[in-house]
Amino acid sequence: MKNVSRLCHAKPIFTVNGRFPVSTIYVREGDRVLVNVTKHAQCSMSIHWHGLKQFRNGWADGPAYITQCPIKTGQSYTYDFNITGQRGTLWWHAHIFWLRATVYGAIVIMPKPGNPFPFPQPQMEEVIILGEWWNNDVEEIVKQGNKLGLPPNASDARTINGKPGPLFPCSEKWKDIPL
Repeated sequence: MKNVSRLCHAKPIFTVNGRFPVSTIYVREGDRVLVNVTKHAQCSMSIHWHGLKQFRNGWADGPAYITQCPIKTGQSYTYDFNITGQRGTLWWHAHIFWLRATVYGAIVIMPKPGNPFPFPQPQMEEVIILGEWWNNDVEEIVKQGNKLGLPPNASDARTINGKPGPLFPCSEKWKDIPL
């Protein structure tokens, strides 16, 4: 957990290694990927590798209670999977409750060394991750909607790489506040 400020409002959020947004994971087609997750937060969760083909290793796909038991507080789990037949930029996120609101990132799969991209090489690349920000606790917002039989309230802002942009007050002056 870490206090993070957006839209002139600070709140504790779940983070990865104390970071929000998190670092992008870069791999190559054919790589074996090992990601060790140690859970310190006070709820169980797993990581889902959204869009990643899980050939012969579906247990590493991460949907909690579907292909994997959630990782309990104080426990660790190592995701172990191979990158087979894929190139491009995909997404990973927490997979339980609405933790995906802050625990998410990109995984960029580059071609094997010596193999070209299936398109002309761009001059530069930038990973762009779209997200949402709620000033209030997302789980409480979801519970409120469920009590009323409604979907949760819309987010207070959309984000690009974890930031709401210059149209919102305080967006240029945000800073992470250590606990």
